[in-house]
Amino acid sequence: MSMSEQQEVVAVRRNAAGSIVEFKLSSGEIVDYMRAQEMVSNQEIKNLQLFKGRDHEQHIRSEPDDTVANNLDQLPSF
Repeated sequence: MSMSEQQEVVAVRRNAAGSIVEFKLSSGEIVDYMRAQEMVSNQEIKNLQLFKGRDHEQHIRSEPDDTVANNLDQLPSF
């Protein structure tokens, strides 16, 4: 998939504990965390990457780029 075809996360939905559980994409599509992990792995979403946490599970985070505005914590809720 070319960079121009990649989607962006424009908003996030959190559960009661504050963890992100869904992502709203630039297309308007809403995907759950597991689907977003697949999409990041397939390079379908830009500015995100997967990493292995201390719990040995795969997690999603923003690519480090010195831009605070595109960090997942800075995105609006929906």
